[in-house]
Amino acid sequence: MGDETVQGRKRDCVRISRVSSKTVLLLASNSPRRRQLISLGGWMFTVMVSDVDEAKLPDEAPANYVLRLAEAKARAVAANAHAEHIVIGADTSVVDGSDILGKPADVAEAAQMLKRLRGHTHQVYTGIAALRVRDGQLVTDLCLTDVPMRDYSDAEINGYVLTGDPLDKAGAYAIQHSRFKPVEKLMGCYAGVMGLPLCHLVRTLRKLDLPPAADVPNNCQTHLDYQCPVSRAILRGENVG
Repeated sequence: MGDETVQGRKRDCVRISRVSSKTVLLLASNSPRRRQLISLGGWMFTVMVSDVDEAKLPDEAPANYVLRLAEAKARAVAANAHAEHIVIGADTSVVDGSDILGKPADVAEAAQMLKRLRGHTHQVYTGIAALRVRDGQLVTDLCLTDVPMRDYSDAEINGYVLTGDPLDKAGAYAIQHSRFKPVEKLMGCYAGVMGLPLCHLVRTLRKLDLPPAADVPNNCQTHLDYQCPVSRAILRGENVG
């Protein structure tokens, strides 16, 4: 982690302290992408990595799977949290047809996944869970996004796989990768595909009396360089991704 990132987070902490000096979000994830995204809300937050079994249950639907894991991660971290914490758990799965695609085991599997996904639309499910430690109240939400992949070439796949980037990504890709650019034209929640749908998080935390300390839709769209067509609908409580 660079000094600029650390300083940026210190500024975030100072800003949120003016709104709530006690409530601290505890992000149950070691994902740098989720840490980056949650900082856009201006909440005071810290990170504690959860350790849960991510095995899929027999016949478990993707929505149930990601929501179960998001809750499990939040509860695992809450066991070591303080009363002032609200624990945020999240889980993201790439789903093609009836199959949940996890992280590839090696470069060969990464290439195989990318060939499978190219040229058609799959879905990304991201479940989030917010657990308020002091009273045990749990609020969950689900972001479902259709992701149309472009018809990239085998050469592009090979070049991308050699960067190593796909190996820690569900479905073997990062939507935000500046050179590979795997997605044709997204019409849903970009942050949700990255792993933390911020407008869903805002409406979830509002139910726990913790509004953001920043303009989340504006910050998210500026940071991601993406004009989001669904943020207003999500904040109104509609089920769009």
